[in-house]
Amino acid sequence: MRVMGFSRLERLSDIAGVEAEGDRLFSATHEEIMSGRTTDVYFLKTRDILESCGRLDAPVVAEIFARKSGVFAGIPEVLRLLEGSGVEILSLKEGDLFGPKEVVARISGPYSAFGLFETVILGMLASSTGWATAARECVDAAEGKPVLSFGARHVHPAVAPVMERAAVVAGGCVGASCILGAQLAGVQPKGTIPHAAILIAGDTLEVARVYDRSLPEGEPRIILVDTFRDEAEESLRIYEALGERLSGIRLDTPSERGGVTPDLVSEIRSRLDMAGAGDVEVIVSGGLNPERIRILSAAGAASFGVGSYIAHAAPRDMTMDLKVVDGKPLAKRGRIPGITENPSFSRML
Repeated sequence: MRVMGFSRLERLSDIAGVEAEGDRLFSATHEEIMSGRTTDVYFLKTRDILESCGRLDAPVVAEIFARKSGVFAGIPEVLRLLEGSGVEILSLKEGDLFGPKEVVARISGPYSAFGLFETVILGMLASSTGWATAARECVDAAEGKPVLSFGARHVHPAVAPVMERAAVVAGGCVGASCILGAQLAGVQPKGTIPHAAILIAGDTLEVARVYDRSLPEGEPRIILVDTFRDEAEESLRIYEALGERLSGIRLDTPSERGGVTPDLVSEIRSRLDMAGAGDVEVIVSGGLNPERIRILSAAGAASFGVGSYIAHAAPRDMTMDLKVVDGKPLAKRGRIPGITENPSFSRML
């Protein structure tokens, strides 16, 4: 069987005919994933054994559960992987909460249709669920104030769009900075300007003026204010120049200068209010986590750009167990044979 130009691996001997090209990026292509090249080798050995036994197409039911609670994500990739294979998939919806050891998905069909991809399926769900869970923690901490996912620089670019999508679609972030990740989530990429632009231009105010002139109407004017001067002084300076066209100022003060503190946020909020800039929002980023979001929100921060907390979230360990074989309840020791009902399931495939 060929998958988009690649022969799908069917047996252990197929590996001998496949080599990893030297002149390439190290991430797997979509074709390599769907042809089985990112699975664990023992699933090819399993296919050889079952084929020899005449049992490769045995009808089975597999259930997937997570060891810790979280926010479910990643199922669309699984559906894309297995569409047309003849299996039935029931699962939670993306964004659903689940508890420890709760069954989050069930796959029914011939083992030959999906067994090779156990590693891939679990990896897709584990990673996206981990990122979505971390994003939801931040969103909950913000209590209705916007949270954006800025984590692309903290992970390999091959998975950055997956992460950003999960953070938005399942985690509840209102946007993401990664262009492809935002597009996959159905939103426009969001971001202001980096320190590099201001350092090269030489003056924050000059950059703010050019930025204001070049942006289309309706696009928020949000200016980074911690590059050269005191953040409160720079905020007022930018407001005096842009006036009501200024939507917000962003703080990303490095840890070497104390980072973004509640006192700093409170001072800037107060000074802007006294200057008549009550509608100018204070936007914060840099090393945020749920605890810091709560503290900075109470100090007056209006929205939050979160990077490493989402990007570095531990995947939610997922396990796939066969629970029914040939229509009969069956399981390995330590597991309960038979289907585990979950009333939250929806038919996905």
